[in-house]
Amino acid sequence: MRALALKRHRRTAPFVLILVLLVGLTMAAYATQSRPAEGAISTANAIGEGQKLFAANCASCHGIGAQGQTGVAPSLVGVGAAAVDFQVGTGRMPLQASGPQAIVKDVQFNATQIAQLAAYVASLGPGPAVPDAEAVDPALGDPARGMELFRANCAMCHGSVGGGGALTQGKYAPSLWGTTPTHIYEAMLVGPQSMPVFNDANITPEDKRDIIAYLDEQRGAAAGGLKLGTIGPVAEGLWAWLLGMGIIVGFTVWIGVRSS
Repeated sequence: MRALALKRHRRTAPFVLILVLLVGLTMAAYATQSRPAEGAISTANAIGEGQKLFAANCASCHGIGAQGQTGVAPSLVGVGAAAVDFQVGTGRMPLQASGPQAIVKDVQFNATQIAQLAAYVASLGPGPAVPDAEAVDPALGDPARGMELFRANCAMCHGSVGGGGALTQGKYAPSLWGTTPTHIYEAMLVGPQSMPVFNDANITPEDKRDIIAYLDEQRGAAAGGLKLGTIGPVAEGLWAWLLGMGIIVGFTVWIGVRSS
C-alpha cells in the first residue's frame, strides 16, 4: 500500500497534470476560433475583391472611396449591401445612360461578384443587409393581408396588382411581376428611384413578406374580364363606356343621314 501511495504522490505528477490541462485548453481554443477566423478571412477577401470591382466599374461616377460626386452620382457610404444587391442585381447599375431614372437591363456581374461588391459597400458604413431566404419566402406570407398592405402603401404608383404605372417627369413605377422576392424586399428597404423607404418601423418584416406573397399570386393573373394589362374593372368599364358611346353616336348619325 505504501508503494502505491508513493506512486500517486510523485513530485512530477502536478507538472504532468498542468501540462495536460494546458494542451487541452489550447486545442479547445483553436477548435472554437478556427471557423470564425476562416469566416473573417473570407469576408476580408470578398471586401478586397469587391473593392477591385468597384474601382474598375463604379468609381468613375461614385468616386474612388464611394463618397459620390456632386451632380454625377450619390455617396454609397451607409447604403448597405441590400442597395447594391438590388441595383446591380437588377441590371440598373452600372448606369447605361443618364435619364430620369435607371432602367432595368441585362445584369453585368455574376452572383459572386455582386456579393463581393455588396460586401465592399457594406464595409464603408452600416446599412440594410440582404434579406435571408426565409424573410422573402412567399409561402410563409399571408396574401390577403399583403393585398391590404400593398393597396394602402404601393398601389398608387405600382397599380392595384403591381402592374406598374407612369409617374411625373418621365419617371415610372415598374411592373413587379418579373421582380424576384429578394429584390422586392430590398426595394422596400432602400427606396430606389422615386420610391420611398419603408423601414421596419412602418412596414415590419412580416408585413413585407405578406406583400411579397400577394404579388407572387398576381404574376400573370388577369384581374377582371378582359386582361387590358391586368389593370382591372376601371379600365374595362372605360372601354365599355367609349365603345357604347361610339355605337350610340354612330347610330344617331346614321339615323340623321337616313332621315335627310
